[in-house]
Amino acid sequence: MVRLNDLTGWGVLCGLALGVGLWSLTSLIPRLGRPRLATRVAPYLVDISAGARDILSRRTVDPLPVLGALFEPMFARVRGLLGSVLGGTAIIERRLRQSGSPLTVEEFRSRQLVWGIAGAGIGLTGAFLLARAQPIQATVAIGAVSAAAGLALRDRTLLRAATARLARITSELPTVLEFLTLSLSAGEGILDGLRRVGRVSHGEFAGELSRVVTEVNTGVPLAEALNTLAAGMRLAALSRCVEQITGALERGTPLAEVLRAQAQDARDDAKRELLEVAGRKEVAMLVPLVFLILPVTVVFAIYPGIFVLQLGI
Repeated sequence: MVRLNDLTGWGVLCGLALGVGLWSLTSLIPRLGRPRLATRVAPYLVDISAGARDILSRRTVDPLPVLGALFEPMFARVRGLLGSVLGGTAIIERRLRQSGSPLTVEEFRSRQLVWGIAGAGIGLTGAFLLARAQPIQATVAIGAVSAAAGLALRDRTLLRAATARLARITSELPTVLEFLTLSLSAGEGILDGLRRVGRVSHGEFAGELSRVVTEVNTGVPLAEALNTLAAGMRLAALSRCVEQITGALERGTPLAEVLRAQAQDARDDAKRELLEVAGRKEVAMLVPLVFLILPVTVVFAIYPGIFVLQLGI
């Protein structure tokens, strides 16, 4: 028999889902979803108007633009509180740069907050459906733990994306350096070689070099653009390569030989890392050997003898 409390809880959940759905449909109406005149003019006045910059810096929470516009002030305060509690703004900014994400720290905190709210909602829903007669303290604890799990999961996702992208850049580094060495050996300058690599190659490191060329075209010195790239990536092989290139530019050393040596060093580092990974995986490879292959081999070797002994008895 369904109790009154169960019906009330289900009614609240269904009503909330219905309200969010209707509100989302309402936001899709052209008259309500059409941008205002100030929003349309703001991109053309962003260089001279602080108000235009404030308008462009506002972001709504997808996929509910109406809810995002209503709760954006509250989200901003909660986002600031979340940043002050968790800290690590510099770490988040570095991971966003390493992962190639276009998000800012504030936008990442907003998405992390959404993940926390979603985790709390999932935890509370699961606690309500599985154990309806539990005390309120247990329900609050489950919601808090679920929210913390959602926050940690978003941070972990960013860390994995940054680590994977750094691994791809490390694997692309020797090939790109050799290609750049060929361009320099053919008589091109370092900037023309970087432009050719960014135009012909496809990959993470080639995209970063294209960004360096764009910064140089806007007036930034080449050495400063390369140092900014190395500082943002925090990759040992890339930092060492940038130091050698900038030193060669200052001293007038031939860049082709420097880049060829750096490409060889990068390949040696890749081989050394591969050997280290193989050494670490060697112990893990013993697990299926000891617990799967060896027992099966012993059974196949001993079982026929046991069967013959049983028949003889």
